[in-house]
Amino acid sequence: MRQIPNPAAGEREALVQYLDYQRETILLKAEGLDAGQLATRIPTSSLTLAGILYHLALVEESWMEERFLGLPLREPWRGVDWDADPDWEFRTATALDPGEVRQRYRDACERSRAVAAGADGLDQLSVAPFRAGEHFTLRWVLLHLIEETARHAGHADLLREAIDGSTGE
Repeated sequence: MRQIPNPAAGEREALVQYLDYQRETILLKAEGLDAGQLATRIPTSSLTLAGILYHLALVEESWMEERFLGLPLREPWRGVDWDADPDWEFRTATALDPGEVRQRYRDACERSRAVAAGADGLDQLSVAPFRAGEHFTLRWVLLHLIEETARHAGHADLLREAIDGSTGE
């Protein structure tokens, strides 16, 4: 259930609430659609709602579990040759059951919430380093997830409108 973030929330609570709002927006855009609809593309893009959901599940798991906590990457991501197929999650999502894709995203979000809740604070550093070897904070990764999810929520708006004319939040 989408809830508007509390305007009086503290920093950590506000970050989590804004991220949850964007997560729920993504799920709302995919709600009630069948496999064919989730695989719909618009002429100017190869994106699909199924691909966005699966990609965002990967993003949640990769950033929060693998990079922030240092856990091994989950299947099916672990066995993918990303150099040979950098868009694997986008490409393969359309062959999956819609319920499976939605649930994978919900589960990834729930695990990310648990990681954030279990962290010592917003300044806690990641176990795994980022690109240039520096570690990132929980604050940084929450902001990154908000940005990534919100960007794809905009894509989801366009796709859902193309599928059945639904607009708005």
